[in-house]
Amino acid sequence: MKVILPDGKELELADGASGLDAARAIGPKLAEQAVLVKVDDEPRDLRLPLPDGARIKFLTTRDKEDPDALYVLRHSTAHLLAEAVRTLHPGVKVAIGPPIENGFYYDFDFPTAITEADLEPIEAELKRLIAEGREWSREEISADAAKARFAAESEPYKVELVDTATGDITLYTQGAFTDLCRGPHLQTSAPIKAVKLTSLAGAYWRGDSNNTMLTRIYGTAFFNQAELDTHLARLEEARKNDHRRLGRQLDLFHFSELSPGSPFWHPRGMVVWNVLEDLRREENLKRGYVEVRTPQIYDKELWVTSGHWDKYRENMFTFEAEGREYGLKPMNCPGHAALYKDGAWSYRDLPIRMAEAGNLHRNELSGSLHGLLRVRMFAQDDAHLFVTPEQIEDEVLGCLEFGYAIYDRLGLDIKVELSTRPANKLGTDAEWDVAEAALATALERKGLEYTVNAGDGAFYGPKIDLHMQDSLGRGWQIGTVQLDYQLPQRFGLTYQGADNVEHTPVMIHRALIGSFERFIGILLEHTGGELPDWLAPEQVRLVPVAEPHRATVQRLAEQLRRAGVRVEIDQREETVGRRVRDAEILRVPHVIVYGDRDAEDALPVRTRGVEGVHTLSVDALVQQLAIV
Repeated sequence: MKVILPDGKELELADGASGLDAARAIGPKLAEQAVLVKVDDEPRDLRLPLPDGARIKFLTTRDKEDPDALYVLRHSTAHLLAEAVRTLHPGVKVAIGPPIENGFYYDFDFPTAITEADLEPIEAELKRLIAEGREWSREEISADAAKARFAAESEPYKVELVDTATGDITLYTQGAFTDLCRGPHLQTSAPIKAVKLTSLAGAYWRGDSNNTMLTRIYGTAFFNQAELDTHLARLEEARKNDHRRLGRQLDLFHFSELSPGSPFWHPRGMVVWNVLEDLRREENLKRGYVEVRTPQIYDKELWVTSGHWDKYRENMFTFEAEGREYGLKPMNCPGHAALYKDGAWSYRDLPIRMAEAGNLHRNELSGSLHGLLRVRMFAQDDAHLFVTPEQIEDEVLGCLEFGYAIYDRLGLDIKVELSTRPANKLGTDAEWDVAEAALATALERKGLEYTVNAGDGAFYGPKIDLHMQDSLGRGWQIGTVQLDYQLPQRFGLTYQGADNVEHTPVMIHRALIGSFERFIGILLEHTGGELPDWLAPEQVRLVPVAEPHRATVQRLAEQLRRAGVRVEIDQREETVGRRVRDAEILRVPHVIVYGDRDAEDALPVRTRGVEGVHTLSVDALVQQLAIV
């Protein structure tokens, strides 16, 4: 057999040769440093046989920033964590332990509860195992043999996993620990140069609240200490910028067990919300959108028609009243389809652009709730466009221009991803060909670079996802533009074409800010709470030095408010320094301390992020705040 190397050369190997065999044939150093082999761009365990004629590429310990190489490193570290826990806590039951973005976790059922203080000895044992040295071996066995093996080890979670597994059963063993796993894994523990256990959390077995609550241990691993140190510094910065902490500190919102997953918005937080809402409405009006409002509660029939009753019911809040089943809406699209269906439309009426920012509810598991980033009640800048096939490209382009009008105002760095047809797609290949080409052409017309995420489109159509990178280097998806051929068909939506025949419109789902809650949370962490002037809940803080200055400061405040500036006065009986410091804690962009030497046409302005005090007239300050 032969394989093809990255430079195009062919490498002759014995039949059934593995990736490791190929590495050895190239050279002993490569064989020693190899982490995994990519076979036709798909990551593959080094121990597996290579297919004849495949294109192969090796990742090694030198590829320290490659996501696939880090995945294997962290996967193997997770298995070592399980071995360490079993050594220190006899009787513990192990569940699952996958690598995740920036690290890994493993879920355990401990005989007695553990705390954060237990992480230090577990980490020490983990490091001891790495230093002692471990090698991974792989074997394939029957499901019956695997069940018998795990049952003998009193590992009920592994037995259940075998019961639900498909395909061959594979096991990986290092030291005294054997795990049910498909790989890939390192050859040895030698490449693991830096590891840190970071936190504990609770997690229901298989994400079901009816199952046992397990203890999840989170950690991370890198190929060198410098990468770990950088990562931990970013984590510390992220903790400082945690939007939940900032929400309290800046008096924007809070959460309560009275309504888990639903924020209580304070007056200052509602200012930020309303400024974004005003922006949404202004931009909608410019672009020919019509505002609609649809019900919060629908009869089961609507959700059956849309397909959500079968596909999404467990994520919905449902209830019964007067013998009928209802569901709180988790999204607006079925309601907008019902609203469209109530009318009679011609091709001359299309496109119809419906916008709504009403409340939505999703029954998220309590363990998955995370401040504003994962909530049960939220509102998003939702819109659904009903278009003819010929209008798709222009309307998608309009959605993208709309999105960039918002993102540019906030100075966000946007990356674009085009997700194409998945294996479980609905509709014909011809429909998908047209839809994918329309999205790609719209991106090219706008001059946007994009990556293709093959197979990750929605089952009803392809989509464009818009991602930002925050100040800590983290990626967030914020906007999406999706094509949908299926929902209009399910609801029987039509329009009369120029040929006097009824046609089915195409539906474009569009959210650019996405969830207001999530977007505000991301912005707070991205800016460390220092929102831009136009979005800040309080733009100017006036601090009168003494009693004689209060009347003048009141007049200044009234003048600024008439000009549309959000201004507050701090006339507490505190020192000037304390009042200035309190304004800085609240991230107020401009603070004016007004005393004997100051005048209305020469205000001493302290601007956030600018050293010293600069002098501005009231008009100049208003003009500065009007610039976005």
